[in-house]
Amino acid sequence: MDKLIFLDNGATSFPKPEEVYTFMDSFYRNFGVNPGRSGYDLCMETGELVEETRKQMAEFFNGKDPNRLCFSYNSTDALNLITYGMLKEGDHAITTTLDHNSVLRPLYHLYKYNGVELDYIPFDKKGFIDPDEFPKKFKKNTKLVIINHASNVIGTIQPLREIGRHCRERGIPFAVDASQSAGKIPIDIEEMNVDIIAFTGHKSLLGPTGIGGLYVREGIEIRHTRAGGTGVRSAVRTHLDEYPYRLEYGTLNALGVAGLHASLNWIKKEGLENIHEQEIKLTTLLRDGLNDIDGVTLYCQEDLTNHISVFLFNVDGFEALNTSTLLDVDYNIASRSGLHCAPLVHEQLGTDKIHGAVRFGIGPFNTEEEIQSAIGAVKEISELRKKTKK
Repeated sequence: MDKLIFLDNGATSFPKPEEVYTFMDSFYRNFGVNPGRSGYDLCMETGELVEETRKQMAEFFNGKDPNRLCFSYNSTDALNLITYGMLKEGDHAITTTLDHNSVLRPLYHLYKYNGVELDYIPFDKKGFIDPDEFPKKFKKNTKLVIINHASNVIGTIQPLREIGRHCRERGIPFAVDASQSAGKIPIDIEEMNVDIIAFTGHKSLLGPTGIGGLYVREGIEIRHTRAGGTGVRSAVRTHLDEYPYRLEYGTLNALGVAGLHASLNWIKKEGLENIHEQEIKLTTLLRDGLNDIDGVTLYCQEDLTNHISVFLFNVDGFEALNTSTLLDVDYNIASRSGLHCAPLVHEQLGTDKIHGAVRFGIGPFNTEEEIQSAIGAVKEISELRKKTKK
């Protein structure tokens, strides 16, 4: 079988850097114990790695206090902690039609079952949110603005600084889902006026699944919505209030933390800007190639300024699923079809009526040759459409 061309990096990055595989294997063989629960050497060394990675991750976002970096199992887990921990009956929240179900579904549950008011800001024809639309939706009871940084569907990067400034002026907490952007572009929560940021390790951070987290700026508090073991102060009857224990429950995924530690080191070595520049170069090549194919529709890709390497298209006359299946079966190219867990994006684009679209996600290990192969495959599929019409 020909080598797989993996263009589904929007779902998860693959492959990972070799250093991630090597370090995780060595760590788990030698230090695979429960961190922070006992005083023997292995436990202490595992705990030191967790705390070092906590510090690395906080610095990655320019967070000032590593203890306010709390690990979770993924960004969905972190986003649930944020929404359920900050909103209650009678509160009002604002999100966007660009957001992923990891934001939309918790908010909708709070709206349906807990009496939380909810507003959505739409994106413009190029795929961006106008920051000045947010103050128009602010109310006296607005307690949270929560949006994604980069769309997992069309790849547009939202103007966090301007949105955050509006929120800061009104004293409204501003939370950001960085699932797609963390590991692709620099994120400075101080400069961008961000109060809380959620991340996952397995996408652009190039780590394993099962690890993620959130950073909570000082002065912002999230209520307890869970309780359990922390490994410290076990005699206290309630869950601990201090960070990071406040938002960490039970045994941490130490192996996931180890993988994240290794991937952060790899990203630092390669350079965030270098990785992004190469991915956008390939995305531009893909955009230009597909744009020249008759019968291919592109979405919000006219200008790739302020984009990550996520790309959405359809072949006229084909269901997205059929295009994706042909890419897989006939060309050994992995893509993602459907609504991409972001139904409001497709509703606004109108692609929900045709069961979604096909997404290519480019990662740091994709090559120009692979992109040319993808362009050629889509061209042949489009030509097949013409033949079936005859």
